[in-house]
Amino acid sequence: MSANPSEKFEPPRVGATLQALRQAQGLSLDELSRRAGVSKSMLSQIERNQANPTVAVVWRLANALRVELSDLLSGERPAAPGIELVAAHATPALSSPDGLCRLRILGPIDLAGQFEWYELTVQPGGALESEAHEPGSREHLSVLSGELEVSASGSRQQLGAGETARYAVDGPHAIRNHGGQPATAMLVVLHA
Repeated sequence: MSANPSEKFEPPRVGATLQALRQAQGLSLDELSRRAGVSKSMLSQIERNQANPTVAVVWRLANALRVELSDLLSGERPAAPGIELVAAHATPALSSPDGLCRLRILGPIDLAGQFEWYELTVQPGGALESEAHEPGSREHLSVLSGELEVSASGSRQQLGAGETARYAVDGPHAIRNHGGQPATAMLVVLHA
């Protein structure tokens, strides 16, 4: 067998496969790092195809994930389970310091910074005030119950149940509840 000298050989890219296997098993980077004895930063670099692991590292990762070495080296994403369920108690939430606003993080963490969605609850008198996101970023706010006011780009808009506002968020913006009842909404953020 003769090799063509102009042909370039690249090491297998295991990043997407590693990430898919880790997520399918519900493992965080921290947990896989602990199991495999590979630093969290190295795992992150491997998943983003910014580092090519040694055979020894791939072997440790395969053992930690309980898969064959060839499964990681194939470069193919494993078939996703039919339905991935996230229990209510496992859905992370953030609250404002005054406790009047609560965001339940519904989107997967690996999409953070690209595409995010939340369930937002704002108590009467509460406000979710945000600094500017990346230029070109937008939010989509759909009110499920109550009333909310959106302010962005020097404009204000009142929304009632069933209404949606879409607006640029490359400047300071806020969502406020001036009403007397709690309001709930779905908030989608599209980062540019």
